[in-house]
Amino acid sequence: MPNRDVYNPLLFEVAWEVANKVGGIYTVIKTKVPVTVHEFGDRYCLIGPLSYKTAPMEVEALEPPNAQIRETLEEMEREGIKYLFGRWLVEGAPYVLLFDTNSALHKLDEWKGDLWRTAGIPSPPNDLETNDAILFGYLVAWFLGQVSPKLTQPKAIADHNNSTRNNNGHRSHSDVANTNGGSSVGQDRPPAVIAHFHEWQAGVAIPLIKRRHIDVATIFTTHATLLGRYLCAGSVDFYNNLQKFDCDGEAGKRGIYHRYCIERAAAHCADVFTTVSHITAYESEHLLKRKPDGVLPNGLNVVKFSAMHEFQNLHALNKEKINDFVRGHFYGHYDFDLENTIYMFTAGRYEYRNKGVDMFVESLERLNARLKAAKSNTTVVAFIIMPAATHSFNVEALKGQAVTKQLRGTVDEIQDRIGHRIYEKALRGEELDPKDFLSEEDRVLLKRRVFALKRQSLPPIVTHNVVGDAEDPVLNQLRRLQMFNNAHDRVKVIFHPEFLNANNPLFGLDYEEFVRGCHLGVFPSYYEPWGYTPAECTVMGVPSISTNLSGFGCFMDENIENCEDYGIYIMDRRLKSVEESLQQLCDQMFRFCQKTRRQRINQRNRTERLSDLLDWKRMGLEYIKARQLALRRVYPDSFDGEEEEEEEVFRKIPKPLSAPASPRIRHEVNSAYFPADDEEEEDPYFMPPMKFPALRRGSQEPTREEQLLSEGDLQALNKLTLENKEANRERQQ
Repeated sequence: MPNRDVYNPLLFEVAWEVANKVGGIYTVIKTKVPVTVHEFGDRYCLIGPLSYKTAPMEVEALEPPNAQIRETLEEMEREGIKYLFGRWLVEGAPYVLLFDTNSALHKLDEWKGDLWRTAGIPSPPNDLETNDAILFGYLVAWFLGQVSPKLTQPKAIADHNNSTRNNNGHRSHSDVANTNGGSSVGQDRPPAVIAHFHEWQAGVAIPLIKRRHIDVATIFTTHATLLGRYLCAGSVDFYNNLQKFDCDGEAGKRGIYHRYCIERAAAHCADVFTTVSHITAYESEHLLKRKPDGVLPNGLNVVKFSAMHEFQNLHALNKEKINDFVRGHFYGHYDFDLENTIYMFTAGRYEYRNKGVDMFVESLERLNARLKAAKSNTTVVAFIIMPAATHSFNVEALKGQAVTKQLRGTVDEIQDRIGHRIYEKALRGEELDPKDFLSEEDRVLLKRRVFALKRQSLPPIVTHNVVGDAEDPVLNQLRRLQMFNNAHDRVKVIFHPEFLNANNPLFGLDYEEFVRGCHLGVFPSYYEPWGYTPAECTVMGVPSISTNLSGFGCFMDENIENCEDYGIYIMDRRLKSVEESLQQLCDQMFRFCQKTRRQRINQRNRTERLSDLLDWKRMGLEYIKARQLALRRVYPDSFDGEEEEEEEVFRKIPKPLSAPASPRIRHEVNSAYFPADDEEEEDPYFMPPMKFPALRRGSQEPTREEQLLSEGDLQALNKLTLENKEANRERQQ
């Protein structure tokens, strides 16, 4: 490869969910934008599909400022390709390029044939999602293949040098290199180009880039393997049999072999392959047959409050809104003390087994029995917030909110009238007799409202009329366990089969407000590559339960000495049996229910302190490492010298001091992990370039497969793979 300016590269980030909300990757990319823009400035551009439904609200259309990008898009437009270029209307406002895949529909059959000849990837005719992925991948490869050579022209190099000199607002790699003694880093060199692809829908372009020898450094990140998700949903012993699965056969049985081929080709052809967690890396190594080069954990944009008690105030405020809902939902059976009530919840996609809903409901039944056996006065209200097909709201659920609202209005009116009578009598100096406060008319009106609260039926366990009620797995499990919200039950259950928003007539809360009002989030997932829900709980200061099969749980266990002290409960679903895991989950919830209000407040303070661990300003460092590794693999001669590598010292966050002698001692012990905010921050986004573990590997002779990959000879690689497979089968026989 020719020399490139590797200290001021261009970055294209490619994903199906750029300005197109489909699932969790939209959140990953959107929240990561500010730190990436701060590092790259206008050298950063996202590429995604054009959705005419959402794009007008997400993107402000602009002319491409870069001459080479503008020329390339004009050439593609002359071939009939439609696109939208502009700024994504999110924090950071990055450039975004959206391709209309339907405008290239006339080339679909031609490109499908080329994909088969080039990479041996089949594509059935009726899989619309795969068709879109192929169209999108070929458009991205077309675009990058045209832009990359244009950037080597003298005018493009001059424009690049001028822009990097003038772009002083963003601290780049060259800034770091120059402070270390570099003098002419990147001068008179065309910029390096990095293309970072997320998930298989964007992965078609990677083998094309490799086959066509396009001068681009590629990174592929899988957030969850296709085959892993399908296998776990099928109730198999997934993690104990990872090494035994016939991946091609299993993918074929589930009708996803062509998608699996795209994902595996992207993983093998990318210069750097990454996942979002160590548990997914372990899974990818066996299912995709390539060991990931590193892990890129998901982060969040953490907003720190100026006063420590502010998030506690938000908890109290939103808990009162949940209290209002509970009063209405349990009208006629409201015989428990809300001051001694714990709110637990689970939320996410409705994947009954993968998300661990089966274990959550089962453990609630056991918790109910233990609380009754202990004669506890604590009541637990458990919410299950997962979207399912519904007809409408449950009439009883709506009626409960209506009658309690009516009672509240009546009581407020009576309070006003009583207050006026007391004021008038006191003003005239008359003797106050409490019997005269409540008039006969008010007494009758109040009785009518109280009689309206009586009902014979039990409070409903679901807030909506669910489509296929008799086949719904959550409702069937609740019926089997006879969890019907009886008066003698210490655990009450409410299944809300719809995501929360402020327009909801029952709660009137956004999801974030609901989480802040709860006491404990429970996420006993069996398959969870990362886990945004417990991460969001942590950032909001809400304790949570996750598992050692989730990326979040593993990440916290690696970084914290005693997770439970910080409100991060991790249950073992990997080494324990199902029965042992259930018992552990029940024990964790029971211990939480035994905590006093003061203990829960202290624990929430500790949980909120962990939010810095999940901030993109910290997590973004891993992306820097991945990009540097890709550049060093593709352009090894473009680096002016080996940077001295500092030895990284890893320390876990220690056990918190429950009763420190003084604030000074507490600061001295924990300042290394929770540093105090300085009044003057020179650059809160500055992230020094660090290296992946793969950068430290000694030089090794490349295998035959690696040589074929580097040469882009995918046909020979496929042939060699088949020969190895046949040889292994013969040895086994």
